[in-house]
Amino acid sequence: MNNAILIYNPVAGRRPARREKEIRQAAALLEDSGVRVTLARTSGPGDACELARDAASQGARMVLVCGGDGTINEVINGLAPGETTLGILPGGTANIIAKELGLPHDPVRGARQLPHWRPRRIPLGLAAWSADATGGANPRNAAGVEHRYFMSVAGVGFDAYVVHRLSSRFKMSWGVIAYGLEAVRQALRHSFPVFNCQLDGRTLAATFAVIQRTRVYAGWLHLAPRARFFEPEFQVCAFKSRSYARYFLYAGAVFARRHLRLRDVELVVAPKVACSAAVPGSRIHFELDGEHVAELPATFEIVPEALTLLVP
Repeated sequence: MNNAILIYNPVAGRRPARREKEIRQAAALLEDSGVRVTLARTSGPGDACELARDAASQGARMVLVCGGDGTINEVINGLAPGETTLGILPGGTANIIAKELGLPHDPVRGARQLPHWRPRRIPLGLAAWSADATGGANPRNAAGVEHRYFMSVAGVGFDAYVVHRLSSRFKMSWGVIAYGLEAVRQALRHSFPVFNCQLDGRTLAATFAVIQRTRVYAGWLHLAPRARFFEPEFQVCAFKSRSYARYFLYAGAVFARRHLRLRDVELVVAPKVACSAAVPGSRIHFELDGEHVAELPATFEIVPEALTLLVP
């Protein structure tokens, strides 16, 4: 794999002034190691997906991405399912996958180490939902059902509502702190509608659930400490209360890594989860890899060996 396209988000990680310099340095290091790099800069939402899809359709054997979890998510949706190898140079806000795999958070350091990484086939999560939940059918999908892969987490309920309400400007200015501040603000206002999760023949009611492939959530919180990234399964962590005061208790317990001891928090392993509002008409949001996507109902399932990823 001596040729690669490097897709990068110039504003990821709140350091746009430094991003171009880092990308040029990373590309130079890769060139020195024998990898010819073509740079592809994104200019807005959806660009990374299209750039990755075009590269794969033209027979690219390796695609590199520098950006946050959202940019990485776009790229995997341009590649999966397929044989093109993906290499990640983290450069975003939360960097969940970087923390999970122990990747360096500096793109230049990542480029220095990348030639020593090895390809490995990995499973991905796949969400499916009605096109109506995103404002109309996709013209490429006559069935009116949308699909999107995710690498790390799907959040349903409260956290997705927080992401939905969080302004891009606030996020760019404050990074991870913005999520925390917005979560506190919304905890005092949100109605915490209940939704049902169907998994392994049982129904689990919750107001917030994280469907995880990674141990870490939001960059550094350990909601599912037993999650195994390379295994074809989800760890579903469900929070069941509708009380905003209880949510502040949840937050403290999560920080202390004691949330699984609470009577109204449950962790379940499953390969597929179907979520729908408990009360018809309730608007309940979900997000994938930290990006707001749509509203319930939706299903989330594992797709084994969906992507080849370079790992240390």
